[in-house]
Amino acid sequence: MTKQPVSGSDKIHPEGAKCIGACDPAEQIEVIVMLRRKDEAGFKQMMARIDAGKEPAQAVSREEFDKRFTASQEDIDKVRAFAKLYGLAVVRAETETRSVVLKGSIDQFEKAFDVKLERYQHHNIGEYRGRTGPVNVPDDMHDAVTAVLGLDSKPQARPHFRFRPPFRPARGMTPASFTPVDLARLYDFPDGDGAGQCIAIIELGGGYRDTDLSAYFSKLGVKAPQVVAVGVDNAKNAPSGNPNGPDGEVTLDIEIAGAIAPGARIAVYFAPNSDAGFVDAVNRALHDSANKPSVISISWGGAESNWSSQSISAFNDVLQSAAALGVTVCAASGDSGSSDGVGDGADHVDFPASSPYVLGCGGTSLSASGTGITQEVVWNDGDQGGAGGGGVSGVFALPVWQKGLSVTRNGTQAALAQRGVPDVAGDASPQTGYEVLIDGEETVVGGTSAVAPLWAGLIARINTINASPAGFVNPKLYATKTAFRDITQGNNGSFSAAAGWDACTGMGSPDGAKIAAALKAA
Repeated sequence: MTKQPVSGSDKIHPEGAKCIGACDPAEQIEVIVMLRRKDEAGFKQMMARIDAGKEPAQAVSREEFDKRFTASQEDIDKVRAFAKLYGLAVVRAETETRSVVLKGSIDQFEKAFDVKLERYQHHNIGEYRGRTGPVNVPDDMHDAVTAVLGLDSKPQARPHFRFRPPFRPARGMTPASFTPVDLARLYDFPDGDGAGQCIAIIELGGGYRDTDLSAYFSKLGVKAPQVVAVGVDNAKNAPSGNPNGPDGEVTLDIEIAGAIAPGARIAVYFAPNSDAGFVDAVNRALHDSANKPSVISISWGGAESNWSSQSISAFNDVLQSAAALGVTVCAASGDSGSSDGVGDGADHVDFPASSPYVLGCGGTSLSASGTGITQEVVWNDGDQGGAGGGGVSGVFALPVWQKGLSVTRNGTQAALAQRGVPDVAGDASPQTGYEVLIDGEETVVGGTSAVAPLWAGLIARINTINASPAGFVNPKLYATKTAFRDITQGNNGSFSAAAGWDACTGMGSPDGAKIAAALKAA
């Protein structure tokens, strides 16, 4: 049987990774095979209209989508036959998510996909299962397969939140911090509670405690939202008791989105921290017929350079489906400034925030007095304190709605040539951060991971007001620049704020009532 490599499946290891030995050939793992759409040409035509803002918020109904843009049964059957040939079990095969989950031993998968799997150690990541070279599939299946994810187990993303460091105020001075309700008021969010909506929150580890949530919402004087945990790929709500780890991310996401849209259902999708888990969590949220999210909030990500091209492509494909189905996706742009924490001296942007089908959420530092904002600048607390991620994508072309924009890098202004990140911003500095309750402790957090659920809550309120989903909001928002508080001071390292869009805070922080008007149902 002759085989061909899956496009973009070459795997590289992060600098400093060392091979420490063979994997146990009998170890059981699960791998996700992603498949093409039935009507790829029709989908591309529809996406071109969506990109240009020439489609309604929901371009296609779920029924029509399931008829035209899912995987074919024929392609699924090809993967089933392939699995049988190598003794692999089929855990799940779905046309709607275009995915087949296979289970078997390391030895079986090495033979099936012509790969070598080994154990690696990295000073930042720890130990993981890795591979080098491409993934190979039989000739008769090659055109059908778009990605094979999960052969390696390298953690793919990190949470984008930061605790406020110990702060000793001068006499008579206290550091500013805000509840999500305070920020909704300061940003003039329209009245409402998101009733009838579902906000999906994607988490790659950790968990939440119901006691934290009930105590937090009770103290805020806000009705507690309905929160449901959804397990993906054997992951589940698993609080560790360590607020500095993923528990902090999970809990703050729920508390921020829930405080702003307490009438919404909050569905929290827990998945393993790998490219396979991350892609599958968003895909399953998108096609969850029980919860039906209209907004997805993602506070995890990693530099584009840390992703294989097949992983980015498979993930972006799922995000395109979200745009077509009228689901808004908000993602944090990162907390390590223009380097995105890569450390090679170059500029990097964070994915999935860099996808053109995501509302990339950057960070500001906000001061307020009474009922009004007195100052808002780019979030940059220095090397140790964090700064809002942003810059120019090395992967994605310039979207039609960003044409004509310019970017200021190291004092020089130039035309924006590729996808610029972020699109929007909001308070993110831990020094002016969000009051939350994590593992029984009241604390103040910041990070762009707080901005994604802030925007998700705003979109949920607007969806309730309009009685319809806002959907893919980027073309509409870029056409309504007056709906933002323009941030013109500060930098995130290489990039500086400027009038209009910039690569630190996008178009700015929200003027909620104006955002609602811009997204008014047609």
